[in-house]
Amino acid sequence: MHIHRNEPLALFNTLRLNAKAAAFTAITSAQQLQAAWRWSQEQALPILPLGEGSNIVLAGDVEALMLKMELQGVHLLKSNDHQVELRVQAGENWHAFVDWSLQQGYCGLENLALIPGTVGAAPVQNIGAYGVEIAEYLRRVHVLELHSGVARTLQAHECAFGYRDSIFKAELRDRVVITAIDLVLNRHACPRVEYPALVEYFAGQEAGRIRARDVFDAVVRIRQSKLPDPAVTPNAGSFFKNPVVSPSAADALQQQHPALPVYAQPDGSCKLSAAWMIEFCGWKGRQTDGVAVHKDHALVLVNAGSDSGKALLDLAQAIAADVASQFDIALQIEPRVYGAR
Repeated sequence: MHIHRNEPLALFNTLRLNAKAAAFTAITSAQQLQAAWRWSQEQALPILPLGEGSNIVLAGDVEALMLKMELQGVHLLKSNDHQVELRVQAGENWHAFVDWSLQQGYCGLENLALIPGTVGAAPVQNIGAYGVEIAEYLRRVHVLELHSGVARTLQAHECAFGYRDSIFKAELRDRVVITAIDLVLNRHACPRVEYPALVEYFAGQEAGRIRARDVFDAVVRIRQSKLPDPAVTPNAGSFFKNPVVSPSAADALQQQHPALPVYAQPDGSCKLSAAWMIEFCGWKGRQTDGVAVHKDHALVLVNAGSDSGKALLDLAQAIAADVASQFDIALQIEPRVYGAR
């Protein structure tokens, strides 16, 4: 293990924002992780894990030991005629793993194709797309406790999964490093195509003929048509959560704004389109101080030449203030903010 001091982070975040980590190292084994933990204790530096940097905003230099999680491997734990249980290491690329799982005949994650980032980051956000969340397939999360250096396993019911939320964003924030997850996937496909974009994509096709790989390909094409490639246009994906409100609140808003998209949720609540509200407020395509709202997708904030995470957060704050003024809705940002503002 080699510790780098004052490591530039521009190449380690998809917004390509400049900042430095007080210390930085790549982790490819459990032994390296333990060694890094001991070093951080000796240096009195907190630890922050880093995947592919696709869901972070660097608002300034990071006074921590950043661990680039590169643990690799997928292991079959259990198998029967209907399901398989897999342990997937935290450093695996999420999209590549979903693709691989389908190649093996393991189904369930196809709606989550092309979500950027690593497997280890997936439970933190409870990643979800096109009607599916990872929580439906996740059984256990393996972590290293940062206060003790002890490995621990959390069962799915202990992870407090919610919409874009988990215990790893609350009680266990900055207290654990995720090292692996266990997933149960299906051997027989049962494609989920109820989401409006997929209904439109597969219009006219017989549902029984749609394969899991077809859903994977559809999601990839839809996402590519809507979201900019961070390798070309630096961004961190959807910057704001879609607000969830009560049915009465949704009805009241739709009376004022009949075109506002509202999606009924299984628990009886209603999800609103943050993108629609942001666009209604006139922010789509606007640029200021080297940062901008993407011209095609109002949920995506992009780095148009800025070095400043503060400029990006200022833009997000201005957007949220407009939405609050117009709709009385408080937008929450999705990315994790690192570094003092």
